[in-house]
Amino acid sequence: MALPGLEVFTDYAFMRTALFAGLLVAALCGVLGVFLVLRGQSMIGDGLSHVAFSGVALGLTLGVYPLGMALVFSALGALVIYFMQERGWARSDAAIGIIFTAGLAAGVVIVSLGGGFNVDVTNYLFGTILAVSTTDLYVVAGLVAVLSLLVALFYKEFFYVAFNEEAARVSGVPVRALNVLFTLLTACAIVVAVRVVGILLVSALLVVPASASLRLVRSFGQALLLSALLGALAVVVGLYASFVYDVATGGAIALTSLGLFALSVVLQAVLPVRRRAQ
Repeated sequence: MALPGLEVFTDYAFMRTALFAGLLVAALCGVLGVFLVLRGQSMIGDGLSHVAFSGVALGLTLGVYPLGMALVFSALGALVIYFMQERGWARSDAAIGIIFTAGLAAGVVIVSLGGGFNVDVTNYLFGTILAVSTTDLYVVAGLVAVLSLLVALFYKEFFYVAFNEEAARVSGVPVRALNVLFTLLTACAIVVAVRVVGILLVSALLVVPASASLRLVRSFGQALLLSALLGALAVVVGLYASFVYDVATGGAIALTSLGLFALSVVLQAVLPVRRRAQ
């Protein structure tokens, strides 16, 4: 017997638009998340999402497309984190913490200058996937397509750098350029994820599915596929739960993602699954 409420995905156009946008973002974040976890950069999602908050706040204050401003701020924040780490100004976690603080503080100041928190700001904090328009869907789809193409083109190089950066450098791989490119890809992915789960819950799609998949699989390719699937499942279940139980969609997606991670821990304990890469 079908679950009650599943017709929402066929009867309501806005739910179909939200579903398509969520699945695209979940797949992209799931793939990039595996690389981030293996590189020890899991927290960069939270750091850059708060930098994106500054861009959103400025965009709303100036009447400019908020996600466009968020993309600019997030990309600049990603580059600052990378160069702080590369030049020895701060360790990776410290650099992320510094930029995290700067982005959040700047965002709060901009919001206060613009008249304080309002519904628009709150929507970006907690996600507005149900308000995604057809135009937004096209923008998200375009960004996801470009980012996915770049990941596919440099897949082997990203793989090599993720597992052994020094060996990649010795082998002549342009590690510095690849790190900058991957950092920018991550910044772009975070901005599109903000549209789905909000600034405060980006890790729900970027880190949690990847961490769960790495507990259960035997190869890197399997980890990428499973991470994308887990993220997509979290989006579907979260959207369904938000409709049936009238709860916040971003929070429902995040809690579903966490539930899937908890399930992966249980499965790893009871099944003969070999851990890889952790």
